Amino acid sequence: MQWVGVFLLVVVAVATVAGLYLYISGRSAATGRRIQNLESELATLHRQNNDLETRLGEIQSERALSERINSLNMRPLTPDEALYLEVPGYVPAEGPSFAPPPTIKEERTPILLPEFTSTFLEWISSKLQAGTQNSTPTSEVQP
Repeated sequence: MQWVGVFLLVVVAVATVAGLYLYISGRSAATGRRIQNLESELATLHRQNNDLETRLGEIQSERALSERINSLNMRPLTPDEALYLEVPGYVPAEGPSFAPPPTIKEERTPILLPEFTSTFLEWISSKLQAGTQNSTPTSEVQP
């Protein structure tokens, strides 16, 4: 009787693992298919965008503009035909203001700092001289 219980427990465990595996693989397959659909839709949108940009380029081309001008019976305006209006209170903008040209600001820095111009012997002697000048008789030990 115990063997039947153990066998059924193993069967239930295997069935649970198999069910979990099928559930996870089904979800991942569905997600993968959804990603493929979204990528396909993205490619379609890119293609449509490129088609629209091409169409816009054709519409704005010199040939298409001249055809539309001719179909509307338009012609170029000569300077003698232009009518210029003076608007009271309008102050035209001054010419463009450009940034000043770049300049190189040179700063002179010493290549070798003054602290490093003495030799080792000079440094030792200055420390010894400073030590004898600062020596005061004290009962404390100084580091």
